[in-house]
Parts: sequence; structure tokens; C-alpha cells
Amino acid sequence: MSLIRWEPFNAMDDMLTRFPTWFGRWPRLPGAQENGTDWAPSVDVSETEGEYLIRASLPGVKKDDVKVTIADGMLTLSGEREQQIEEKDEKFHKVESFYGSFARSFSLPDAVDEAGIRADSKDGVLTVHVPKTRVEAKKPTTIKVQ
Repeated sequence: MSLIRWEPFNAMDDMLTRFPTWFGRWPRLPGAQENGTDWAPSVDVSETEGEYLIRASLPGVKKDDVKVTIADGMLTLSGEREQQIEEKDEKFHKVESFYGSFARSFSLPDAVDEAGIRADSKDGVLTVHVPKTRVEAKKPTTIKVQ
């Protein structure tokens, strides 16, 4: 089991970043978002009998611009979405797309095969397959009290 440092202001900032039209931009506190991310993609996590599935919505992000890493029981999705270049004869009235770097991290359960983790990208959705391993149930041991 991995310990994860809780950063309450980062969690609040992440929540408000997802809904900028409701609340406006949350002012950044010193030290918040230390990894320099500008936005975070929506992610669905599900489980089948043989694996965990992490699906991240990354429209407009090339698969070469996404990095999936594992370190100390943490799976991290990171990358960057580049802003489209404005055409000289095109004038934007509203832009709701997020651009810049992103990162999402997930604590992996103990019973996974880290060597078997694979990722694929199709139609703007990155899917990370995290295979489960068999864990034998440990029998309780009785210790004689002396």
C-alpha cells in the first residue's frame, strides 16, 4: 500500500479547473500544482474479472504526446495538448477547450501485474489496461499464548 500526500488545495483547484464556467478560475496558491499542469482530463476507472481499465478522454491529443509511467505503485498519465494556431481571417468568440500540459496519477492495488500494463489510444480515448494477478488467500494462523 502506498501513502499519498494529501494536498487539499490541489484537490479544490482540480475540481474548479474542471468547471471553469461555473466558478471562474480559482486563484493559484504558492506551491499549488507543483507539477506545472494546466488542466486534467476526465477519467473513468472500471474493473473486469481480469483487469482494471483506466480510460482518459483526450480529444485532440496525439498518442505521441501522451506518456504513461509507473513508479512506486503509482500510475501516471501525462502529456500536453497544443493550442491550435489562430487563422488570420478567423476570430474566436469563445474558447472552452483546455490546452497545455496535464497529469493524472492513480495508486495501483497490490495485486496487479505491472509488467503486463499496456495502453492504447483510439478516437481520442486513452485506455490503460492493468492486469490483475492471482493472490492466494492466506489462512489465519493461530498463535499459542504462553
